[in-house]
Amino acid sequence: MTNRVIFGSSTQQKGVISVNSTGLAIGSLLGGVHLLWALFVASGLAQPIMDFVFWLHFIRSGWQIERFDFTRGAGLIVLTSAIGYAVGAAFALVWNRFQRD
Repeated sequence: MTNRVIFGSSTQQKGVISVNSTGLAIGSLLGGVHLLWALFVASGLAQPIMDFVFWLHFIRSGWQIERFDFTRGAGLIVLTSAIGYAVGAAFALVWNRFQRD
């Protein structure tokens, strides 16, 4: 393909996606979901939410939500964001590979 589309200051082939932008998008999504979960745990809402979700799925839960710990919560958010970035970047690399002429 010779069609080129200009995004900002870089030029990309049609159908090609940015590895960094895709990694950031997926990393932000996963990190954001886990940030929300950490806020539920910190506020004490996590156990009732889990009980309700299990109840909806006809599951009797034996799981108990532990007390919130800031260090563990921050680690959870950082780790899931990094994994999300890696998965998004890998997806973009594979996607771009199949978009070549």
